[in-house]
Amino acid sequence: MFSQLRFILISSLVLSCWAADAQQRSSTPGTGTILSLPDVTPPQEAAQPRSGTISGTVVDKDGAVVTKARITLTMRGAESGPGCREADSDSEGHFTFSDVAAGPFELTVTSPGFAQRNLSATLQPGADYVFPPIGLVVATEVEVRVTVSPEEVAEQEIHEEEKQRVFGVFPNFYVSYAPDFAPLNARQKFQLAWKATVNPVSFAVAGLFAGLEQADDILPGYGQGAQGYAKRFGANYADMFSGTFIGGAFLPTILKQDPRYFYKGTGSKRSRFFYALKSSVMCKSDNGRWQPNYSSMLGALAAGGLSNLYYPAASRSGVAVTFENALIGIGGTAFGAVFQEFFLRRMTPHPGGAEKAGN
Repeated sequence: MFSQLRFILISSLVLSCWAADAQQRSSTPGTGTILSLPDVTPPQEAAQPRSGTISGTVVDKDGAVVTKARITLTMRGAESGPGCREADSDSEGHFTFSDVAAGPFELTVTSPGFAQRNLSATLQPGADYVFPPIGLVVATEVEVRVTVSPEEVAEQEIHEEEKQRVFGVFPNFYVSYAPDFAPLNARQKFQLAWKATVNPVSFAVAGLFAGLEQADDILPGYGQGAQGYAKRFGANYADMFSGTFIGGAFLPTILKQDPRYFYKGTGSKRSRFFYALKSSVMCKSDNGRWQPNYSSMLGALAAGGLSNLYYPAASRSGVAVTFENALIGIGGTAFGAVFQEFFLRRMTPHPGGAEKAGN
């Protein structure tokens, strides 16, 4: 009996100690058994598309499709940064921009003959933006640029100059009344010289001088009568022909100089007078710059030397006389320029370019 009682007491004591220890473990932080919950991660949302399409149709005011219109798409604030893309409307006036980043954009539509159209909108992520028919109106002002080559301008100037005649009779071809001139090419320089020398008035002037020379028995080696007159006529015409072609075509072509006189018509009389005198020894080159008039001066010398080939032996001039005649020719050119500047324009009906050149 005693031994059973002792077993019960010992068992009760052990159970009490165990219960107290368990209670202490449960009340002490960091001790005891830790239960771990399963790691539950919420499912990720499905990735949504970030790009879309922009499309539309271009028509005119009557609703007819406009083909080959240029459509420019400009993105602003897109994730990929500002961009610019272009497309042309097809045969049905339709256009499409695919794979366009979401965000605000501007659309510019242009087509020849139509006014430009500007539109703006915002493309939502993954959306398809379809414009209603984009109507274009005809441009009220169409800028037309016509480019004319300098050769064509010069050709027109020559046609006007070939109509210039003092009193409507005497050729006045070698003067330009236009303030802005176009340089002559080689063909045009020879064309102007040819028109000046084969003009009926030129033959008449040569015949008049031949008659005066025969009356005064100038160049007596030619004799008198019809034969003497014919020789004098031939010499006068040869002088004019060689002087015009050498000084007005051959040398100007080689030296790239313009053989024409350019009418000033503005400024004081004094400035115009000295301008005319300068033109006897200065001329404009084909690039518009002033330079010594080698063509006219050398042309006078060459023509004088050439005349020794057909003048009578007793009337041929030596080198000194040739230079003397050249200086006289320069003086005559200066007088002619002054006369041209102050008088001949008023005596020339409808001078070419005169409406632009002043009085």
